[in-house]
Amino acid sequence: MKRLINRKAGGAGSLILGALPFVLLLVAYILASDARLDANPNDKLLPSFASIADAVDRLAFEPDKRKGIYILWADTAASLQRLGIGLAIATALGLVLGIAIGLLPLVRTGFAPFVAVLSMVPPLAVLPILFIVFGLGELAKVVLIVIGIAPFMVRDLSLHVAQLPSETLIKAQTLGASTWQIVTHVALPHAMPRLISSLRLSLGPAWLFLISSEAIAATDGLGYRIFLVRRYLAMDVILPYVIWITILAFVIDYLLKHLSRRAFKWQAEEGGL
Repeated sequence: MKRLINRKAGGAGSLILGALPFVLLLVAYILASDARLDANPNDKLLPSFASIADAVDRLAFEPDKRKGIYILWADTAASLQRLGIGLAIATALGLVLGIAIGLLPLVRTGFAPFVAVLSMVPPLAVLPILFIVFGLGELAKVVLIVIGIAPFMVRDLSLHVAQLPSETLIKAQTLGASTWQIVTHVALPHAMPRLISSLRLSLGPAWLFLISSEAIAATDGLGYRIFLVRRYLAMDVILPYVIWITILAFVIDYLLKHLSRRAFKWQAEEGGL
């Protein structure tokens, strides 16, 4: 008798199983929307697909009458710019500090406790402080993303680098490698796949911090638009924006996954990335 733990889906089976939750969610929405609209044609909580399509067409393919811009694409560009800058800074800090803390005992002693404590601070709790210190402009939003994900990336990468076999480090020193050469030729190749993995895991929190900051103080962006129209219960706008954010996050994650597989084939085989 073949155990369930050893059963795997084939090509068509994988496709069906992967699509099944989405299909069920779609069917549930259609049924619930039809029921609410039958009871009240003006119901805004679960709009019809026709209403959603009209909203998407208005936001994405018709220029705004007041500003002359395509609102969805302008909001997307603003949010992606903030997200990209925040992720880039956090990734750089994660790489540099992660390797330094994981590889150098003196740096680990001095900075590891500080980073550990910093990673426990709820980033959204310091958002008002960021707005007071940095103002309501772009800097505060970027800093929130950095504060929110950089400590996690530093801790994760430092723990990974610290797991380097001592035999490897001893062999490198025996062959005459300097500290810098060990960093660049031993620690860095070991850390890069993990860095991309940490970045992928940080995408969800990064989007959360971005949307939160845009909701409080912004004049454009995906989070700003969602919280702007919520007062009108404009679910025909909110739902497409939520779906669009999800698609963007999925695409970024897929590109990072593809990059990791192409650049670190050995890691893809061993770690299942």
